[in-house]
Amino acid sequence: MDTPLCRIGAFFEGVYFIRAQKYFYHDRGFGWLELPPFLSLLEQFVRASDHGYANYRVVCSGWYQGVFPSDKADAHQLRRDRDGHMDLIRAGIEPRFLPMSQSGVEKGVDVALAIDALQAGLEHKIDVAVLVTGDADQVPLARALMKQGVRAAVVYFDFQSGENKTFANDRLLKACNYTLNVNALETDPQYQQLFRGLFRRSENSKAKGLADEDLKAA
Repeated sequence: MDTPLCRIGAFFEGVYFIRAQKYFYHDRGFGWLELPPFLSLLEQFVRASDHGYANYRVVCSGWYQGVFPSDKADAHQLRRDRDGHMDLIRAGIEPRFLPMSQSGVEKGVDVALAIDALQAGLEHKIDVAVLVTGDADQVPLARALMKQGVRAAVVYFDFQSGENKTFANDRLLKACNYTLNVNALETDPQYQQLFRGLFRRSENSKAKGLADEDLKAA
């Protein structure tokens, strides 16, 4: 018989995910990439990859990002940060913010993500750890998780639009049990409908891409 529940831990490198949100919204016109349906995508991805369970649920999740203090951020930045915080709260994702360095560079984000993911594995709270990142620095984490009997998956974005680009390091892809390129779902007949459901489109936006396909279908 199937084990009742596959417990999934989802660990987001915040800036990496935000870069994808901007790409889909500004460069492709798909709308805003939302977190709740993205978590559902992770559950369905693990279900298709890791068999032997009756149910699949994200039981813990964390968001890791460097932030500027209020005296170094303008009103627009502060408002955007608050909107981002509310998105995390609504999705049930625990924010883990770290102060930016004096030079304006994130420090310790990858380490904080790795510590939380490994701790969840050592405490036997999760069966699968999903890393939403492309950073090769997480290769030791993936290997350490597998030593503890926790399967490691990497969910990543692969695109380039001008200076805005993301990808996953080959070493990380090879180190993990399962991999998912979110951008590839756009042309995958099995996942196209699920891919479309990831985005919230503004009524006032001049959406293209998926919106054009929707109009043709109508």
